[in-house]
Amino acid sequence: MALSITPKAEKFIGRMIRFNGGTPEHGFRLVVSPGGCSGLSSEFTVEAGPLAGDAVVEASGLKLFLPAESRILLEGATIDFKDTPMESGLTFITAQGGNCGCSSSSDSHGDHSHAGPATVSIESIQRKH
Repeated sequence: MALSITPKAEKFIGRMIRFNGGTPEHGFRLVVSPGGCSGLSSEFTVEAGPLAGDAVVEASGLKLFLPAESRILLEGATIDFKDTPMESGLTFITAQGGNCGCSSSSDSHGDHSHAGPATVSIESIQRKH
């Protein structure tokens, strides 16, 4: 699978894994599906191992656990991380010109007509108890 991760996203994902388990078996499970304000809905968790149906994709030294649909939607994408006064979260830049969509919590302006990369707010991370 062709997938790249920027240094900012590597740092964020690595921190999430360390703060939520930190063993070599742990990985970052990223679920991307059609929907949301601009075409995609995304959420992520840190897991001790892949769930049934997940593929383990190693990118930039990190383990990503991706369900089949996420792999299809993220093929050729670049995962980045933004941290600005207006938004903080992962951004997905696709080979189709960056029109990847956004999570339901990323658009604070109410304007759903703009094209841009998908953003996943860090508030959407779920902890396993």
